[in-house]
Amino acid sequence: MAETLQQLLNERADRDTVAIRFGDRTWTYRQYVAEAKQQAAALIGAAEPDRPLHVGVLLGNTPDMLIALAAAALGGYVVCGINTTRRGEALARDIAKVHCQFLITDAEHRHLLDGIELPGVTVFDTSSTEWTNFLTPAPPFVPHRQPGVDDTFMMIFTSGTSGDPKAVQVANLMPVFAGNALVERFELTEQDVCYLSMPMFHSNAVVGGWAPALIAGAAMVPAKFSASGFLADVRRHGVTYMNYVGKPLAYVLATPEQPDDRDNPLRVAFGNEATDRDIEEFGRRFGVTVDDGFGSTENAVIITRTPDTPKGSIGQGFPGVAIYNSETVTECPVAEFDENGALSNADVAVGELVNTDGSGLFRGYYNDSEATDERMRHGMYWSGDLAYRDANGYIYLAGRTADWMRVDGENLATAPIERILLRLPAINRVAVYPVPDELVGDQVMAAVVLQDDAGLDPATFEQFLAAQRDLSPKAWPRYVWIADDLPSTATNKILKRELVERGTTPDGRQLWRRDGSRFHPHP
Repeated sequence: MAETLQQLLNERADRDTVAIRFGDRTWTYRQYVAEAKQQAAALIGAAEPDRPLHVGVLLGNTPDMLIALAAAALGGYVVCGINTTRRGEALARDIAKVHCQFLITDAEHRHLLDGIELPGVTVFDTSSTEWTNFLTPAPPFVPHRQPGVDDTFMMIFTSGTSGDPKAVQVANLMPVFAGNALVERFELTEQDVCYLSMPMFHSNAVVGGWAPALIAGAAMVPAKFSASGFLADVRRHGVTYMNYVGKPLAYVLATPEQPDDRDNPLRVAFGNEATDRDIEEFGRRFGVTVDDGFGSTENAVIITRTPDTPKGSIGQGFPGVAIYNSETVTECPVAEFDENGALSNADVAVGELVNTDGSGLFRGYYNDSEATDERMRHGMYWSGDLAYRDANGYIYLAGRTADWMRVDGENLATAPIERILLRLPAINRVAVYPVPDELVGDQVMAAVVLQDDAGLDPATFEQFLAAQRDLSPKAWPRYVWIADDLPSTATNKILKRELVERGTTPDGRQLWRRDGSRFHPHP
């Protein structure tokens, strides 16, 4: 069995099964590996030997991106995924942070580099004759190195929901380990077709989409995610497997249901951060098995669902996964629930998810020892995710460490409130976050996006809240924003810091304010 991506791709070099489907074109694995080796040979030949051979990719989900990933794996150098939603100085900072010698982009993204300085970086546009001429006389392929399982394959930036993105060093081990596990779990073979519509510069697409496709020898369909175009793509290409991160299932479910939605070849959707309601509804509507887990780019805390995982829980942790009080550095007590099912000891039961055994598969942030040290404290990995666990060891997310709210002297976490609000059928997506109280502490604010054909009025919302016996009155939102959409990252994670910055000033928004149990328009 191949232990590195380089070994794996070399095993695919003589196969004439389909590797890539894009538009009306197809590439066999033989063609895929050959083009990747040609690109690797050209870049290795042009590289400055006294600098790290790091190649940035500012590309969408296209064959160019898939070839660049394979080229790095085969060539034994490091590919750096550059977030295509970054702009200006932030974009320049990311490219400089990971010490790119080369940056590969295309016609769609080339304009993002206009007006920014990239000293020491050679930029190639794959749509240009310059790129074609660069590749054509490529020298014979000789790998830059033969990487081991612990050598870095890729730099992947974190989503940046709670600060500047950090570059995670992804070892060869991670995609191979995860890919093999997914192939085994879902019985993927070369007969499968994998839909890659999540950003390929992010770990979910690399580890949950590209890697299992390579290991299974399956076909890959790179695509730009579109809720309205999703089902047509699945049918056109015969897609059987897809990966997702964040809210894509909710986006698709917001489109009008059709009688023939189940008439499609898709059998598995694997990802993380979908809600229980979306998991159940997506599976019902499209006749698909949805397998949702917990994951982060660092991959230091591993939690898996089992068939008997309770609703709201993300599953049980691998050995070493625990929930700790970050101030006392002690494990938090088990969660207790009142007669209505509400968490009654949040002040002590909610803590930070940690790996007490160390860093797991996390190999540190590149060129950022301070951020690495912040993650690795007291010999443990601290995730920045709040959670609590029940008496059976099932873990429930409570938000990020910045999501704590202090309301009327009581600590509240945002994620449990979001899970309850999503019981209301009219709501498609929701974000709960703290806003300052007029006197002291915080108040709860909720931004909600409704289903496409749904409406919601204050009286209906009040009745819904009053009926939720497991929702403390202190957790009722003081402010509600009925939003058309929510600010999010390229990986569909809601940017709560932007919501917090907007505050409670209506500024043209449809806002409600609650006084007592009544909501009314906020002037």
